[in-house]
Amino acid sequence: MASSDTSQATVDTLLEIMARLRDPQVGCPWDLEQDFRSIAPYTLEEAYEVVDAIEQDDSSALQDELGDLLFQVVFHAQMAQERGWFSFTDVVSGICEKMVRRHPHVFADEVIEDAVAQTHAWERHKERERGTQESALDGVPLALPALTRAYKLQKRASRVGFDWPSIHGVSDKVEEELRELNEEINHHAGIDALSDEAGDLLFAAVNLIRHAGVEPELALRKGNSKFTRRFQQVETFVQEAGQKFSDTDLDTLDYYWEKAKELETSR
Repeated sequence: MASSDTSQATVDTLLEIMARLRDPQVGCPWDLEQDFRSIAPYTLEEAYEVVDAIEQDDSSALQDELGDLLFQVVFHAQMAQERGWFSFTDVVSGICEKMVRRHPHVFADEVIEDAVAQTHAWERHKERERGTQESALDGVPLALPALTRAYKLQKRASRVGFDWPSIHGVSDKVEEELRELNEEINHHAGIDALSDEAGDLLFAAVNLIRHAGVEPELALRKGNSKFTRRFQQVETFVQEAGQKFSDTDLDTLDYYWEKAKELETSR
């Protein structure tokens, strides 16, 4: 049974807490009702909150969010152990063995020149571990955010030679997809046709960003943060002018937007 004193807590303490929460006799009713599918959304949420703490450069929040994410791992491992699948120790053993296997330049005598070479070696190790596959795209998780999944699908296809030879062709493709979407808009197409063309445009845009050497998920997160900062500055300008946002005309809001951009770049 876990002690109430967690001042010197270890992973074993956390495992004991998790086992107690799932104890059929004295556990928590909510925890006992959960299964892998019901917990999965919380696992994703905690992973995103870790990223958010990093982007906010908040070390205290990062410590807290890493704890929440670790708890998710422990939760899944406990449910797996109850089914006789594997234990938390098996999870730890598996990742330790994998890290040693995929880093022969650290734990053996293989020589890796630089980080780029290591990335290529890492992918080769993963391909060998995946073994024979029917498709080069097998194993790209469906649950990934669509932007990230598009990026990974394109990288997989590129590794087997299915890729644009230069970024210029990708740029032309983006313009083509934009024209096709505008044509559907001008012809008042239905939502299915618009969604289809919008998906093609977004996929092409991800490809262009990939060819530029940028990860689209990170780029869009930065874009979201930039928009949030500038929009909130516009709200401040509106408030300082004694106005209501909903009553402010678009020309004035656009002026405030440009002013917010200038203020940000001058800092």
